[in-house]
Amino acid sequence: MHTSIHLHPDVAAALRDGEPVVALESTIIAHGMSYPQNTQTARAVEEIVRSNGAVPATIAIIKGKCTVGLTDEELEYFGQAKNILKVSLRDMPYVISNGLYGATTVAATMRIAAMAGIKIFVTGGIGGVHRGAENSMDISADLTEMEHTNVAVVSAGVKSILDIGLTLEYLETKGIPVVTLGQEAFPSFYSQTSGFKSPLTLDSPEAIAAMLKVKWDMGLQGSVLIANPVPANQEIPSDIMEEHIVLALDAAQRAGVNGKDITPFLLKYIANHTNGESLEANISLIKNNAAVGAKIAVDLSAITD
Repeated sequence: MHTSIHLHPDVAAALRDGEPVVALESTIIAHGMSYPQNTQTARAVEEIVRSNGAVPATIAIIKGKCTVGLTDEELEYFGQAKNILKVSLRDMPYVISNGLYGATTVAATMRIAAMAGIKIFVTGGIGGVHRGAENSMDISADLTEMEHTNVAVVSAGVKSILDIGLTLEYLETKGIPVVTLGQEAFPSFYSQTSGFKSPLTLDSPEAIAAMLKVKWDMGLQGSVLIANPVPANQEIPSDIMEEHIVLALDAAQRAGVNGKDITPFLLKYIANHTNGESLEANISLIKNNAAVGAKIAVDLSAITD
């Protein structure tokens, strides 16, 4: 294992013994929510992973070390500190070589998880092809990382602020399977539907684990996007969300926000203009994803022993 990787003792023991481990990102703590809701949610998600039979491994960069599994004190620090960098793949060498703190995005978390030997990663929603990408060329590194890294991603679909149709097309071009759990409609983060049909559908974590084993046993490199719809009682209908998204995109353009800052800006804007409903949906879907991801990890561990 690379010298820049540091494993929490619980994670190291689980990996050594072949027990199921679930990777979790840290951007949602440092940049996705305000304190103390961010740390409360992170702890709740870790506990959901444990209660479903797996070991949680929240990933972040601490003083230049890719830390796989945070202590409670480290988690608290990431929830409160104001100097945490948002780290995608391109930023990792800089942050590590300078001994800095960094909250890892989907792409960076996937890479570190793969280096540590973790196969299942749970997040809220993945990045993708941004609206207007034909002009901006703004395509998330999450997608390119999924092409190369053998870590399955459990999310509530693609973030609805993105161009979902083009994102699905991109995933198809790169040979990345997209499978939705329990329904034919592809979800869109806050909403159970997106207007697009899921390329694939499976009805249980066990079936998804079997698919992952076949893929990787055949030497087919890359991720699988596992779309897990937000619970019905917590969703915001897609047509209502679209109205907020259009206003948020306009506000971002007027404010000159772009690059890595645009997603946090849009999510915060939407949360403020939905009276917190979008934040509640976000928390609900992350917890739901954690339960499903842990079950997949347990089933995958059982058939790979």
